[in-house]
Amino acid sequence: MKNFDLNKVNDSQKFPDSQNPVHLSHLKLTKVEKIAAGVPAVLAAFSDVIVDHAIIRGTRALFKMNQHNGFDCPSCAWPDPDDERSALGEYCENGAKALAEEATSKKITPDFFRDNSVYDLSLLDDYHIGKMGRITDPMYLPEGATHYQSISWDNAFKKIGEHLNALEMPDAAAFYTSGRTSNEASFVYQLFAKEFGTNNMPDCSNMCHETSGTALTPAIGIGKGTVKLEDFYEAELIIIIGQNPGTNSPRMMSALSCGKDNGAKIIAVNPLPETGLMGFTDPQNIKEILRGGKSLADLYLPVRINGDMALLKALELILIKMEKEIPGSVFDQNFIAEKTVGFEDYLKQFDHYDLSQLSELCGISVEKLEETAEMIAPCKKIIFSWGMGLTQQPNGVDMIHEILNILLLKGSIGKPGAGVCPVRGHSNVQGNRTMMINHKPTEEQLDTLEQHFNFKMPRNHGLDVVNTIKGIHDEKVKVLFCLGGNFISATPDTDYTSEALRKLNLIVSVSTKLNRGHLVHGKESIILPTYARSDKDIVNGELQIVTTENSMGVVQDSRGMLDAVSDNLLNETQILCRLAMATLGDRTVVDWMRYHDSYDVVRDDIEKCIPGFENYNVRARQKGGFYLPNKARDEQKFSPQLHDKAPFTVTEIPENKLAEDEFLMATTRSHDQFNTTIYGMDDRYRGIKNERRVVFMNKKDIEKLGLKGGDTVDLFNFDDDKTRIAPLFIIVPYRIPEKNAVTYFPEANVLVSVNNVVRESNMPASKFVKIKIVKHNPALLKKN
Repeated sequence: MKNFDLNKVNDSQKFPDSQNPVHLSHLKLTKVEKIAAGVPAVLAAFSDVIVDHAIIRGTRALFKMNQHNGFDCPSCAWPDPDDERSALGEYCENGAKALAEEATSKKITPDFFRDNSVYDLSLLDDYHIGKMGRITDPMYLPEGATHYQSISWDNAFKKIGEHLNALEMPDAAAFYTSGRTSNEASFVYQLFAKEFGTNNMPDCSNMCHETSGTALTPAIGIGKGTVKLEDFYEAELIIIIGQNPGTNSPRMMSALSCGKDNGAKIIAVNPLPETGLMGFTDPQNIKEILRGGKSLADLYLPVRINGDMALLKALELILIKMEKEIPGSVFDQNFIAEKTVGFEDYLKQFDHYDLSQLSELCGISVEKLEETAEMIAPCKKIIFSWGMGLTQQPNGVDMIHEILNILLLKGSIGKPGAGVCPVRGHSNVQGNRTMMINHKPTEEQLDTLEQHFNFKMPRNHGLDVVNTIKGIHDEKVKVLFCLGGNFISATPDTDYTSEALRKLNLIVSVSTKLNRGHLVHGKESIILPTYARSDKDIVNGELQIVTTENSMGVVQDSRGMLDAVSDNLLNETQILCRLAMATLGDRTVVDWMRYHDSYDVVRDDIEKCIPGFENYNVRARQKGGFYLPNKARDEQKFSPQLHDKAPFTVTEIPENKLAEDEFLMATTRSHDQFNTTIYGMDDRYRGIKNERRVVFMNKKDIEKLGLKGGDTVDLFNFDDDKTRIAPLFIIVPYRIPEKNAVTYFPEANVLVSVNNVVRESNMPASKFVKIKIVKHNPALLKKN
């Protein structure tokens, strides 16, 4: 293998340390695209397959991704069609990029780690770290060492077990989960953690849709969406709020397009006019390609950051007025009477609201608000779809309650073409939670596990991501085990979190590729390489299947088809079983070897412990899989605590006061990115090329600061009376509300305080960060 040469990487590719930045920009601004997908997306997808040296492996695998008897896309959790799937492909541009990362022929062997120190690798940005290739062998970084070194699987498990058993209490360990983990591995993982004695199970849900589950579960009895894919085809109105399907879930655009063809109207609510909200070209439709695509959103509302609540209240105020003028013309009074509680108390709050004030707060004119309400009023089949643009705001739980209020007024839940659709951002993140990857398992879940496995379950709630970071920082958590993911790049408050991670006695990462989480480490660090979703998983000579759950609650099988990059890999379930045996030894009452050798055995026990998985092994192998129970969707039965009714919720509008020189910043993905995986340095849909350290601003704000587009600035946050700095960002003028700014993560995560969280769900509020923007001044940086 040709070793990586750090000296051949120019300064713009190095990750700038916040105290001593080195960064030369190569930013080019290109035309902002008006239509998403189409031929450019196809070319971009295959370009990544070529760049990642995966032209043969990757191309062959593309036609098996998301197909019956194929493997589930490792990217987003958007569902596949239940019946027939396109022979040309059921993948999107970002799915192809994710596959290219897995199918790459580039390898990271022990020789690579011998020749490249942790420090040298840490100077690279996340893009170049991720492009090194697949890890082939277990690696160990001893305390005080500068380079990772090879370690056998047996010695790795022995060392991890020794660290875990040396802890004063089980709660001194935390077990993190990434969304790509299969149902089977997730079930085994949570069982091991509980037998070890802790519910410290932070997971990626704590950073994306914990807010959705927190809001939905007590209100409608389930923390998931209530729609199926075909509901998008039957809806009269689809409202997309705080979600960018063109980048985050591109195949959603096909569903929107189909709904549009069937007569649906689409309303897009977002501070940025995202290309994927505005237009779409189906790359498999020649006529549509020749026509130049089709428009999607019938109405676009450029809401201010955190102005969503004022917007929703304004719409409700108008709808209430319309209903009073002609009773029964707007609201579903029968549904309200039979299926809800709290309607009268809910109505009273609107006596105190003024439409013009609400208009000012949300940044949408009264005329546009009235036009929007006119679109909502006659519809009986409405879908609300949202993403992290909502869930990562401080009042995100309240805003989802407000969305539910509108749907309850209209009776638009629990029937075809209507309901809630939180769009999960990572394949199987929803399945992880179903498998009880949860720092707050219910008493019912614990009782069932205790009865089946015959050991005492830990009953105290564990730590979520934010509290895990604080626990590590306070040296209460001493061992962190990460089943997938890139913890440091996914989490907020980068300097604080890095400082915390370096205090760990041990961090363990189960990974397919190198990431920054391997380079910001504890006193000791171990990397355990595993199969990717597209790899053949062969146990005892037989090709295995695993299962996943998508955003619509469909559980289906996934079988890899690529030869593994190394003979020295273990699947995640085997890793966890061997970890359990090495750690628990004679203390265990679980036969871990049964799980180690058979996914079918794992599924048999899942069936006995989790409702909805009856006849699991048979149904998992059926074409298209099976739907999990969803009483809110299928029976219009909502909160069990309210006799299956759904409550109207009274919420408040936040007061957002900014100083003259302050802005509200939201972090977002680029189009060349999936979560923390950076596919490239471009953002085609926003007209950005060769750069990620950019800040999108309103032209008027730029002028008020005496700056201009292309200027280099430093971003500051002062939450908790602490100075946080993100240096060397380049101003890009953009269509964005005044006093708002948008940056990419993880580059701007350093500005998000670990204490800036969503109320109730305790998620990082990365879409609500107060910042100051100052022209770059090296002397000022050195002072801070």
